[in-house]
Amino acid sequence: MKTIVNPARGVWKSELARPVQKSRDIEKIVKPIMRKVKRQGDKALKKFALEYDHVSIKHLPVSREEIANGKLLVSEDLKQAIIQAKENIEKFHEAQQTPDLVMETMEGVVCMRRSVGIQKVGLYIPGGTAPLFSTVLMLGIPANIAGCEEIILCTPPNKEGNIHPAILYTADLIGIDKIIKVGGAQAIAAMTYGTESVPAVDKIFGPGNQYVTAAKQLAVKKGVAIDMPAGPSEVLVYADESAIPAFVASDLLSQAEHGVDSQVILLASSEKVAQRVIQEVDLQVEKLSRKEIAKRALQNSVAVVLTNQDKAIDLINEYAPEHLIICVKEDDEEEVVSRIKNAGSVFIGNFTPESAGDYASGTNHTLPTYGYARNYSGVSLDSFTKKITYQKISEQGIKNIGPTIEIMAANEMLEAHKNAVTIRLNYLKENQ
Repeated sequence: MKTIVNPARGVWKSELARPVQKSRDIEKIVKPIMRKVKRQGDKALKKFALEYDHVSIKHLPVSREEIANGKLLVSEDLKQAIIQAKENIEKFHEAQQTPDLVMETMEGVVCMRRSVGIQKVGLYIPGGTAPLFSTVLMLGIPANIAGCEEIILCTPPNKEGNIHPAILYTADLIGIDKIIKVGGAQAIAAMTYGTESVPAVDKIFGPGNQYVTAAKQLAVKKGVAIDMPAGPSEVLVYADESAIPAFVASDLLSQAEHGVDSQVILLASSEKVAQRVIQEVDLQVEKLSRKEIAKRALQNSVAVVLTNQDKAIDLINEYAPEHLIICVKEDDEEEVVSRIKNAGSVFIGNFTPESAGDYASGTNHTLPTYGYARNYSGVSLDSFTKKITYQKISEQGIKNIGPTIEIMAANEMLEAHKNAVTIRLNYLKENQ
């Protein structure tokens, strides 16, 4: 993990550059997969399972018997932890519900807005080196609260053709019973086009590797919405002398262990702070079961020393991290937090690990990466809804607003628009 001290603003972008994603090369691999699934349906999914996951799948949908058997393999401790996380995530997302908006903009003209759940949603749950059963909670719970009518969950099987028991338990706990044994770009293709076993959906959610990400972006071109563009996981920790080095190091490593293309950034107020944290990183990484992954991720990572707080905040907003951890003196905390404009999710103080948001605090862990926090929000209840507007105009209302519409339509030279009002006003004059 290299260290740079007080870098000039002009080199921030290059020094903090994310790992390069060869999107064109990846698309060349993904496009034929998408086409084959569209043409061959389940047959293609089974073929790709054999080719990529090295498993022969006879029945793609998970049976009720498999769910029941899987649940027995989950420890009571883990079940209780999942239940606690579920309760917190439900509380926070239920609180995001908004009442219908109804207002009279002028006499006789009533406008309304209502949230309506997206009918069919697809959830992609990675199941490779780290089966993300927590993501089932993060996506399934708001989908339920939003009132989505159909929820499809796709996740890759292991080499025995089974789904990770914790994924099955969590899905069943929140009422998802359409679980399909399919992973990778082919899962995204199946939810985009539909197959014999996988219904086509209106919007696809969930993290994944670069092939899944490319497939999601191709799905958009086919009229299917996605949660957000995404890249490898990342964290930026802003630490001053009040930060506890061991805590900061543990947060950096919690992201580094996600994958070799993850990136972690330490933004320190002094060289002394940076040195102490790096020493802790070197000590802690050796104890990790995924240390080789974490070490490779650290090669993409950097410690930046900026002694000027204003510049540090500017750097944070320019980088726009997926996860931002702020560990500064309490006297400075409020000001720093209030000036953050670009971040997926913010964690404040020494005792707020990023892991809390990943699992159980209540916020959602599906967040914009690769700088997309500049213009995208993380997943929330709103992600699973559409906002539909309505209006109702009375006889008096059309009299009040009609002349305004006529003038505007005439000046845009849209005669039929104007006439749609004029014909109503004339009718009212003739029938008074």
